[in-house]
Amino acid sequence: MMQEDIKLIDLVIELVDARIPLGSRNPDIDELGKNKSRLILLNKSDLADARQNKLWLEYFAQRGIRAVEINSKNGTGVKSIQNVVQEVCKDKIERDRRRGIINRPVRAMVVGIPNVGKSTFINSFAGKACAKTGNKPGVTKGKQWIRLNKGLELLDTPGILWPKFEDQTVGLHLAMIGSMNDEIIHLDELAFELIQFIASSYEGLLEKRYEITVQPDAYDTLKEICISRRCYLKGEELDIMKASALVVEDFRSGRLGRITIEHALVENKVDEE
Repeated sequence: MMQEDIKLIDLVIELVDARIPLGSRNPDIDELGKNKSRLILLNKSDLADARQNKLWLEYFAQRGIRAVEINSKNGTGVKSIQNVVQEVCKDKIERDRRRGIINRPVRAMVVGIPNVGKSTFINSFAGKACAKTGNKPGVTKGKQWIRLNKGLELLDTPGILWPKFEDQTVGLHLAMIGSMNDEIIHLDELAFELIQFIASSYEGLLEKRYEITVQPDAYDTLKEICISRRCYLKGEELDIMKASALVVEDFRSGRLGRITIEHALVENKVDEE
């Protein structure tokens, strides 16, 4: 289905989560989208480290792919996409012009893994012109196109690409941002990994949020958070699971601060991590 849809379009718009730009991609899209214009949108960029966002834009640029920071929930960066589409597709538009085809709209498709914000983006981008979109893969009867303006048409159904990973670290990162079922990795394990990462890469954020002293052992830090936030079972027994859920939700919502899990490695500019 996806392969047939891609034959119809000029541009592949790929949504990724700005906190894990590689882990939230599906590697198949490089093969599926070859010979098509490409645009990567770093969604939820407001939750990610601003400096890392810039490095990721540079990372993709070095690989010949244009990337843009957006927040599809509040619309930040979405208005700029129309102009970016024209830039990315300028060769195609010029080819059409030479053939005498004037003003044929660019046809685009939005793809990405589940829960990366495809439907929210389509609604934000298309506004009132948008047909109903869902966040689950489904069968579309016929090909419905949303005409955004005279220069751009969007396939109405988001292309679902399931995450693929052999490296368990990618699975862990997907669980951190909430793109995997929380039952697959126990919340306390997830909180432990998050605490360990944040304490080493974003010094001071845990102290500021929970008014604690970070301990050398992440589990001991989690116990400190239990005490600080009064997470108790009956009596004085610490409720580790409640504190774990708190840490995970505070990370996912951005209450802990702007955090990027995957740091970009840019040619001639290696990040400190």
